Amino acid sequence: MDRTTLPRHNTFAGLSLILDRVAERRDESVWISELAASDSARYLLIDPLGQTYLQAGSESLRWLGSAERERLLGDVKASFLGLTGERPNFLLALDDDKRAAELEHALNARRAGLRDVGLLLPADEAGLFAYGKGLAHWQRETRHCPYCGAPLVLVASGHRAQCTNNDCGRMHFPRTDAAVIVIVEHDGACLLGRQAGWPKGRYSTLAGFVEPGESLEDAVRREVAEESGVVVGDVHYHSSQPWPLPQSLMVGFTAKAVARTIRLRDHELEEARWFTPQDIVDGMADGSFLPSPPLSVSYRLLEHWLRERAGLELDQLVAQYKR
Repeated sequence: MDRTTLPRHNTFAGLSLILDRVAERRDESVWISELAASDSARYLLIDPLGQTYLQAGSESLRWLGSAERERLLGDVKASFLGLTGERPNFLLALDDDKRAAELEHALNARRAGLRDVGLLLPADEAGLFAYGKGLAHWQRETRHCPYCGAPLVLVASGHRAQCTNNDCGRMHFPRTDAAVIVIVEHDGACLLGRQAGWPKGRYSTLAGFVEPGESLEDAVRREVAEESGVVVGDVHYHSSQPWPLPQSLMVGFTAKAVARTIRLRDHELEEARWFTPQDIVDGMADGSFLPSPPLSVSYRLLEHWLRERAGLELDQLVAQYKR
């Protein structure tokens, strides 16, 4: 596919266009403290369920200023996310459910999850929410050293965890699980599958996690073969998306199948089918086809494929046949 015709950024992607993570200065405690106390600092809140706080009656984040933070959550250690222009951005990860609920009332705010508001927030806020949620999840799940069991303490402004056992002292870093997702094509049709628990008519591109000792391209070939029995040849990178639900990176690809033979080999998919652009249009018209939500890379892969192969715009089709 022609990279010059790629669609808009995947949801949560493109954060580097507005955010400087300043990773090289995370260990400068004096500088970080000065930023945290500045009038321009703002704090993103993540509750124990990975939700954030939104302004009442608005689809925008309810940030805390430095004075509010000191008054309401001065005892919660902040993690530095980076600079947007000259503005410092910090994360406050809450562990107490009761306190999180009380804070919602105190701030006249409401809480929402990433899936619920990822497409409603401005793109920069959606990206920052995803970033903060992923970091908070790692911090919450990484409390003890997996080597010796000793407690860990967060350092580097929340981006590393240091083992407190002097005989061990290992450093731990946030982890991201790589997963591949692919739209496979053969002779003018694309391969899509569905799981039994999905809404009626929903089909998606195939996806799976990368295994040890495996390239991304090899993971594509293996996952497609395991799930559908289809043999894949050429594989090409399309785009990627941070997917902190809870800690993945979705790497999108396009691929060519050697043949159309489908043999479902495990129980993950209820069905896999080849769809031409006309099949998709007809299915959306009669309600038998439902694409993945626009939040996902799967939607973007199908969007790009339909545009390239048939000059169709998926957004327009969704709007036209919305039920």
